[in-house]
Amino acid sequence: MKLTNEQVAAVVTEASQKMSDPNYSAVLVGGFVQSQGQVSQFISAHDRELGGAEAIVNVIFHCALVAQCFRRNGGRLRTLSYEDLDAAARGEPLARLATAQLPLHDFIQANIENLEAQKLVAMIALAIDSAS
Repeated sequence: MKLTNEQVAAVVTEASQKMSDPNYSAVLVGGFVQSQGQVSQFISAHDRELGGAEAIVNVIFHCALVAQCFRRNGGRLRTLSYEDLDAAARGEPLARLATAQLPLHDFIQANIENLEAQKLVAMIALAIDSAS
């Protein structure tokens, strides 16, 4: 399913509005960690490249937003496996995501400064795309 700019923008706008609630990001991140345990472990394993715990939480937050984009627009997101992540890890994730889901690619580049974090979120977005 191809997401549109409007669909991604709606999720991002809603998230921006809810960020004034200090519990919002904690609930979003916690829900993603619970539902996507292997993905969360995989992200945590990139601690050194990302720069610590705060960066890991930031990556998980953005992955949760990506998942929400798919769920809100009719995608059925199953629990991802390490095999799903391996399949998504082939090639350059940002370039592949630009072809597969340009609105998500643009969202990642506009909202995540760290290049390694961008690549990781793009790879997980590709895994979610192929699994939904």
